[in-house]
Amino acid sequence: MTKIPFATVGFDLDGTLLDTSRDLGAALNHALAHIGRGPVQDAAVSSLIGGGSRLMLGRALELTGGAEGIDQDTLYPVLLGYYEANIAVHTALYPGGAAMLDALEAAGTQLALVTNKPHHLAVKLLDALGLTQRFGWVIGGGGGYPLKPAPDVLLAMAERLGGGTAAYVGDTTYDTRAAAAAGMPCVAVSFGFNDAPPAQLGAAAVIDHFDELVPALVRL
Repeated sequence: MTKIPFATVGFDLDGTLLDTSRDLGAALNHALAHIGRGPVQDAAVSSLIGGGSRLMLGRALELTGGAEGIDQDTLYPVLLGYYEANIAVHTALYPGGAAMLDALEAAGTQLALVTNKPHHLAVKLLDALGLTQRFGWVIGGGGGYPLKPAPDVLLAMAERLGGGTAAYVGDTTYDTRAAAAAGMPCVAVSFGFNDAPPAQLGAAAVIDHFDELVPALVRL
């Protein structure tokens, strides 16, 4: 059995563990249509994700004509309502994700899910995909901690799951900055919603497929 040098490994959700781009894109375009805007193309959605769905909406408004005069506090619930009702139509684990989680569990590693996604949506999505039971702790935005890149939630993750060494897996600078501030290494996935070139995210390691995660953790 492979020895993992971390007692706990935490995961970001959108763009790291799950490819949520098509379902998020559908919700985003529903909100844009609500105010008479044209849709954001699928290829552009990934670049808008990161830092939470409210930021995604703001970026989409800027992309499609600007945010001036738009009541985002009213529009944001339109996006969330559609997304919650259609949360797992296309969303799935990235390739190799199930086998990777199996390998970490077999090694005795505690798993956590730490995301800026609103907490109730993160829980609903994991439940819909049958993944909730894999994680010792699931925490999302609005769950009592500042959003990443603040380190608070990652520090709480390690403490909640018994202390000891911890690592985090993410896809954006929100993740790498939070991990750095929490004093833990971050592995970045190059296949996610990267907000910078993968090599420039500031991660301790970059992987191109989940088959590479366990070896990367062992090297760290």
